[in-house]
Amino acid sequence: MIRYSLVVPVFDRPDEVDELLASLAVIGRDDFEVVVVEDGSLRPCDHVCRRWANAGLRVAYHAKENSGPGQSRNYGVARARGEWAIVLDSDVVVPPGYFDAIDRHLADEDCDAWGGPDRAHPDFSPTQKAINYAMTSFFTTGGIRGGSRRRLDKFYPRSFNMGVRRTAYAQLGGFSPMRFGEDIDFSLRIHKAGLRCRLLPGAWVWHKRRTDLRKFFRQVHNSGIARINLHHRHPGSLKLVHLLPSAFTVGAALLLLAFVAGAMGAMWAWQIEHAYPYAPSWQWPVEHAALCHALMAAAAAPLVAFAAIVFADAAIKERSLGIGLRAVAASVVQLTGYGSGLLRAWWQRCVRGKDEFHAFANTFYK
Repeated sequence: MIRYSLVVPVFDRPDEVDELLASLAVIGRDDFEVVVVEDGSLRPCDHVCRRWANAGLRVAYHAKENSGPGQSRNYGVARARGEWAIVLDSDVVVPPGYFDAIDRHLADEDCDAWGGPDRAHPDFSPTQKAINYAMTSFFTTGGIRGGSRRRLDKFYPRSFNMGVRRTAYAQLGGFSPMRFGEDIDFSLRIHKAGLRCRLLPGAWVWHKRRTDLRKFFRQVHNSGIARINLHHRHPGSLKLVHLLPSAFTVGAALLLLAFVAGAMGAMWAWQIEHAYPYAPSWQWPVEHAALCHALMAAAAAPLVAFAAIVFADAAIKERSLGIGLRAVAASVVQLTGYGSGLLRAWWQRCVRGKDEFHAFANTFYK
């Protein structure tokens, strides 16, 4: 009997699929299957799936034209046989006790849908660990992605690690055609339908996320865009916690402008003072320079304080000064990427009045 069907959409990630299947092959249970859906990849992973299937893992491979992750999940769930559909991203690795933890949680308290947190594997690169910190820290996301019960916002399952009864999945009609934010849209519909949804803290996975800050910025920027699209689909879903990255982005930009203005003013005062050292009003440039230095200090203080807090927290948690430094950069990328994406979408959709599919046709719907 198959209890769990793991549905994994994939696009050009054969190496990641290999790692995921390798982690599942050693679990030692026979009540699950893996449904891999190739979403129009140029580098397919069919050979990887065949190799693990020949090694005894129950894995089914399906290839289709590109339609985005949400529609690929629907395609996979339609071909799944388990009582539960567990949606995973291709860049996760499953720990040995994953299914046992799910069993314990569900025996404790039943539900229709659940979400599990993610962690950074000890073997992940320092940049990956820093990005994981930026996505789960209280100082960046309010902890809403970290699997903690104490959060600034309600926990919604995410597609990197989400379980749904197939009957509930069918009731909701699966994922929407959204290319980004489709998992949050699905989670919002879970709650609106009155289905029982839980966080399962023990059902965590290792999640590689992005491997460099440029890709990470693009990812979170798209998440910021998706938040405004979700606001239009689900009025009232936009919360204060979602606006904080935009406030950080605007505030940081203003502080940097103030710092630059102070530095330019101080430089100008220095040039005046040294060009006319014996002028009767020589004291004025000195006073002006002091004000400019004060402005620079006031502008730099909040940014330095934020960097110091993040550095100390990340360095202590990861026991690494290097990861602490990288976490500062990753946290700034996370906040400004998400914040700028939300502001961009607000301008396009709320001010200019464009619809979801035309406002970002080149970004999502190519």
